[in-house]
Amino acid sequence: MTKIITISREFGAGGGEIGKRLAEKLGWEFYDKALILEAAKEAGISGAESVIEDEIAPTNFGFGQSLFDFYNRPLNEKLFAAQKEVIRKIAEHGKCVIVGRNANAILKEFDNAIHVFITADSFWRAERLQSEKMSNMPMQKVQAQVIAVDKKRKKYCSYYTDTEFGEAKYYDICLDSSKIGIDKCVDVIYSLVKQ
Repeated sequence: MTKIITISREFGAGGGEIGKRLAEKLGWEFYDKALILEAAKEAGISGAESVIEDEIAPTNFGFGQSLFDFYNRPLNEKLFAAQKEVIRKIAEHGKCVIVGRNANAILKEFDNAIHVFITADSFWRAERLQSEKMSNMPMQKVQAQVIAVDKKRKKYCSYYTDTEFGEAKYYDICLDSSKIGIDKCVDVIYSLVKQ
């Protein structure tokens, strides 16, 4: 029986909205970017620093530093380790929807999880973002932001999980929200959970 849903998503594809609606429909807990603040607190990292370092793979890592020495690691390394621990604790309780944070890779051995990827046409994503969140930004800049965020997520995912962001083999189901809509995505995932 499914007790955990992870949702990975392209920027602007509606993964957060889908996750939130799904959690409400199921009566489950919902976790998104706020999760990283909890992870930061657990690691003794301030909230402001964690937002800056969120979803950024290290550009260089000193040869003399040990990956096993938590306190000497770069800030983003510490943050990922803390976030990973928080995600595992949340998953152990079950009945949760976790959006982003590479939760699909972190929880890959959990048998009671469904891992979802939400994709969408890039122009549809840019239009959605401009109408809902970036109305004061020209379309060209919104489109550039869509490309930049997706690129950052791919690099971050690859660095920390040795998987490929958006590659179907790392998910149980992939849905295109620009083709079937946000509501239908929620319905499809809900029906899978209830089977």
